[in-house]
Amino acid sequence: MKWLKNNSLSLVFFILFIITIVGQAITGLKQHNQEMQDEGGQQLDMGQYIMSGHFLQSTFENWESEFFQMALFLILTMFLYQKGSSESKDPDKEEEVDREPNPKRKDAPWPVRKGGIVLEIYKHSLCYTLTLLFILSFLAHWYGSLKDYNEEQTLKGMPTETAMQYLGNSRLWFESFQNWQSEFLSIFAIVVLSIFLREKGSPQSKPVDAPHSETGG
Repeated sequence: MKWLKNNSLSLVFFILFIITIVGQAITGLKQHNQEMQDEGGQQLDMGQYIMSGHFLQSTFENWESEFFQMALFLILTMFLYQKGSSESKDPDKEEEVDREPNPKRKDAPWPVRKGGIVLEIYKHSLCYTLTLLFILSFLAHWYGSLKDYNEEQTLKGMPTETAMQYLGNSRLWFESFQNWQSEFLSIFAIVVLSIFLREKGSPQSKPVDAPHSETGG
């Protein structure tokens, strides 16, 4: 029970992820097969569908925007500030997250104790990992969107495109930009709204009685 309590936040979000991606696959398959029926294309079973361009494109264009948002937000909050926001460091004081790691600290992670290049990489390992996940998601989105586009072109009897040709196709970038803008808007909203509004009990909010000018969680 203690383990469940200590990990309840990640477990709930992982379960929600599983439920929603299964829901996406079921409803996406139904939508895809309806489109194929209308256009005279081949209908798919679930195994074929999860490898189709339709599923890969719709999945990874969303993952791409999420990892892009998180990586960029993580990087920008290192040196940009928003006075009064719970999502920002305080521009008027030194923050705990900026201090140099202490290898003698009890239970310090092994890269801290190791030092050297290992520590230098570990200092920014979250940023590196999120950026890598963004790049991988973008590549998967590119592949899935290209595959879906070429399947549609083939059904219409029109020419298909290579991967490099498709990189200049407005469809690929429309899919990306429509997700990126929503992610940036959500970050803007939480940064600004957390200056004036509160949520008692959430670490994403300042204490309810904190003045608007107080910065940080």
